[in-house]
Amino acid sequence: MKNAAVMLWPYYKRYRRGLVFGFGSLALKDVFGTVQPLIIREGVDTLTHAFSVATILKLAGMLIALSVLKGIFQYWMRVIIIGISRDIEYDLRNDLFGKLVTLSSDFYAKFRTGDIMARSTNDLNAVRMMLGPGLMYLFETGLTLILALAVMLSVDWKLTLIALAPAPFVSLAVIFFGRKIHDRFEAIQKMFSDISSRIQEHLSGVRVVRAYVQEKQEVAQFETMNKDYIAQNLRLALLSGTFNPLLQSLIGITFIVVLYAGGSRLLTHQISLGSFVMFNTYMGMLIWPMIAMGWIANLVQRGTASLDRIREILTQVASIEAPTSPAALPSPVRGEVEFKNVSLIFDSRAALKGLNLKIEAGSTVAIVGHTGSGKTSLVSLIPRLQDPTSGEVHFDGIPIRTLDPADLRREIGVVPQETFLFSTTIAQNIAFGVPSATSADIRNAAEIAGLGPDIDGFPNGLETVIGERGITLSGGQKQRTAIARAILRNPRLLILDDALASVDTLTEETILSALARIMQGRTTILISHRVSTIRMADRIFVLEHGAIAEEGSHDDLLKAGGYYADLYRRQLLEEELESI
Repeated sequence: MKNAAVMLWPYYKRYRRGLVFGFGSLALKDVFGTVQPLIIREGVDTLTHAFSVATILKLAGMLIALSVLKGIFQYWMRVIIIGISRDIEYDLRNDLFGKLVTLSSDFYAKFRTGDIMARSTNDLNAVRMMLGPGLMYLFETGLTLILALAVMLSVDWKLTLIALAPAPFVSLAVIFFGRKIHDRFEAIQKMFSDISSRIQEHLSGVRVVRAYVQEKQEVAQFETMNKDYIAQNLRLALLSGTFNPLLQSLIGITFIVVLYAGGSRLLTHQISLGSFVMFNTYMGMLIWPMIAMGWIANLVQRGTASLDRIREILTQVASIEAPTSPAALPSPVRGEVEFKNVSLIFDSRAALKGLNLKIEAGSTVAIVGHTGSGKTSLVSLIPRLQDPTSGEVHFDGIPIRTLDPADLRREIGVVPQETFLFSTTIAQNIAFGVPSATSADIRNAAEIAGLGPDIDGFPNGLETVIGERGITLSGGQKQRTAIARAILRNPRLLILDDALASVDTLTEETILSALARIMQGRTTILISHRVSTIRMADRIFVLEHGAIAEEGSHDDLLKAGGYYADLYRRQLLEEELESI
């Protein structure tokens, strides 16, 4: 609970003025509620000695006035405190999302999407319930208990001690069951994350599931997970179901003892009838605080368990961050890239080994190599999507670690190997990153990417909604949309990572001829297995096992007779076979 308070303090601090009014209303509401039994005692004792209509009207008016005031402050208490809990939930969700978009790829290798979604929804809701109803009723019941006991002790301390006899047992029950509830709820949240991840993965891969006729098997596996989740929830319900009746039983015993002891003291004239009635009224007021202890403990334990899971993300440190005093990019940006003795290691496997490579500004460079040779790893270092294990990457002569990643990435257009599109319109996908783009700009980028004829065939043209991850588009249309998105940024450096793999040869030639015009004067890096894509490059680099095995022009590499020449011959043979 202490860790939770430390983490939440900055959020409470933002709303400290509202919290003062909220808890002030709570205190006044409890004070007015505590005064009511005193009025009742005065009325009973007065009317016992002499009946008076005037006295009844006076006392009734006072009770009504107190009830109205209590209701007003109770309203503001709930509106303000629960409203602030919603505000803090809003801030927490924004901070969580803001953190998620800044974290590097290594974080997403450890945390699954479904798990992150569960923390962003279910866990945040549990934290809100702790901050709103949980915190409000914790203070309300605590203050009611203090005020009522203060009056009760002043009236008859012996009877009050009798009434408090079950309190230690209540405290022990709250501590014991609270810990159990915390542990079980944490396990439930983890299982919910597993279920969310399972659903997310299989909805994304539903075509694969159907293609391999695994629907029944997947449903059976999901049913097993669901049963375990329900079983855990039932265990928590059993725990809560035991806790609440136990508290009510202790409260019932307390009432029986107080009625017996208080009645005996009344008969022996040790207390007045009004005091006895007042005492029982206060006992009635204390029923809710005692019962609420279990509910509040449940909310607090659930909230702290969920807050621990949220804190785990918020305290993650991004492996790639902007330096404190970033260097400035030259003006104008030229787009020169140089790798100096760069090595990159993944899980003790070397993706790149002491690589030295210089890409001149304004040149077109191609990188080829077999699968796993390090091509994508190489280009991912340029926009600083990851950092090399050793060595340095320079952009326009400046080490990229000294640059602000945001400034660097604004000068780079990347079409990744795995195309990702958002479930919005084609126009919004192309204009992603360039919010000021006009319809003409978007259309021009689409034409250069060879998407123009396809757009004309869509029902709403550029405003056609393409569904989740662009499910309504073909593979080639997705790639061309991603190319248009990179072109629209007008970058000084354009990286095409196997960006033409899903288009036919004719479309490829159309796109390359259009790209040739916009690539003039800017640096372009092409990664492809197709010789037809890369033969236009000024220089071609062949990677093998993370190191440069060959480099030169298309003609130079053909003469060398290495990997590139073999690749060229194989593709010529494939084209001849296809033409037969």
